[in-house]
Amino acid sequence: MHKKKIFISSVQSEFQNERKHLAEYIRQDALFSQYFEPFLFEELPAQDKSAQIAYLEQAAHADVYLLLIGKQYGFEDTKGISPTECEYNTATFHQVYRLAFVKLVAQRDVKEELFKQKIDSEVIRNSFSSYEELQSSVYASLVDYMLKNNLLHRVPFDSSVFAEATINDLDNAKIRWFVGLAREKRQFPLQYSEDNIHQILSSLHLITDDDKIKNAALLLFAKDVQKWFTSATIKCAQFYGTKVQKPMLSQQIYGGNIFEMVDQAVGFVMSRINQHVGERIHSAQVDVTPELPTQAVMEAIVNAVVHRDYNSTGSVQVMLFKDRLEVWNPGRLPQGMTIKKLTAEHSSRPVNPVLANPVYLAGYIEQMGTGTTDIIDSCEAMNLKTPEFYQDEDFRTILWRAEYIDVESDINTNVSQKDRQKLGKRQQKILRLIGDNIYISAEDIAKKLNVTPRTIYRDLKSLHIKWSGAAKTGHWVFEKQL
Repeated sequence: MHKKKIFISSVQSEFQNERKHLAEYIRQDALFSQYFEPFLFEELPAQDKSAQIAYLEQAAHADVYLLLIGKQYGFEDTKGISPTECEYNTATFHQVYRLAFVKLVAQRDVKEELFKQKIDSEVIRNSFSSYEELQSSVYASLVDYMLKNNLLHRVPFDSSVFAEATINDLDNAKIRWFVGLAREKRQFPLQYSEDNIHQILSSLHLITDDDKIKNAALLLFAKDVQKWFTSATIKCAQFYGTKVQKPMLSQQIYGGNIFEMVDQAVGFVMSRINQHVGERIHSAQVDVTPELPTQAVMEAIVNAVVHRDYNSTGSVQVMLFKDRLEVWNPGRLPQGMTIKKLTAEHSSRPVNPVLANPVYLAGYIEQMGTGTTDIIDSCEAMNLKTPEFYQDEDFRTILWRAEYIDVESDINTNVSQKDRQKLGKRQQKILRLIGDNIYISAEDIAKKLNVTPRTIYRDLKSLHIKWSGAAKTGHWVFEKQL
């Protein structure tokens, strides 16, 4: 498919950063990169022609002329006209589609103000004061251009065809893995063989009759998903406290296909939250209960990946704090859906319906349309605070961990350094172990210190420490100062 050329026009010195960032944004955006190619004069290779002729030729043959107006008018030719205004005049003469964005400044050059007034009389323009505002306006304007020119028919992202992709860009091993899992979890009727890959993809509505590959197929089965969608990643971070602050305890960015990203992100969370160890079940097994239900963590992350806006350059973010887990995804709730409706039974309205179905067939979600209520039910079943959902620029899911206590502060409050020095070595080790993990069981403490649980309970009593809450989901607290 021939890409539309966007000619970015401005005084280069004044808008150097904006020009560079806009070009990068258009080239990396999952939607715009399929339809547009930005042109910057500073990227033009050396040629045997004057600079003025070269940039005016590009402006004349562009599909979209994107103008940035600021404070400076710029260099003037022998006629007293700047290159930017010459480019605008050329684009106008050749009937190139024009977009104008005016930066809010305290004062403009006299000629720049006159140029702005000329723009105001000829095209509808937007104002901006920061790059973020500029990018948002450019996004809306380009989507409007695509709609007007029948490039975008409001087809969901996952249903759209990626014109440059072919069936050879899909990984047969990933398709085989999916079919095996879907047959096990949901009795998927088709068996895998290389001869019926087209039939498998067709049954999932991932390919057209003439072998055109849809975006959902690439997200699920591409050999290199991030080659096609650079923002299709999950960024995971663990913080020391309850705020986004550096340094971070841990940070990872996960790529791969939908299933690989979800598995890695869920593993990141579950390996970093507290695990309550119960009684030994058999000779080699111990009952281990994570402080957050695995199903709720999985649902929150799957929902973020499946329902995100893949036209956005943002990524899914998974952030683990001392008191909560937050999962963010770019995008908004479907039309007609509200936060209130998410907390009760509601119909399934996936943002990316073609993508959601294979994820369900693979068993990554239990039922279509019950994800948020399942999250609430599983957390409340463990006596955790009710999960919360928010819609702002991004959609956010919050899962509250067991009651957060600043253990180190609690120990320092109840046991002074002077008193701590009077304690025996074993009692000091018990305080350190509880300081590291307030949910650790007495049996686990005994095992680490190679003594009997009875000995540990006696020491805990002398330290005025008792267990508070249920057997598997409680924690240690101080009854009084030592």
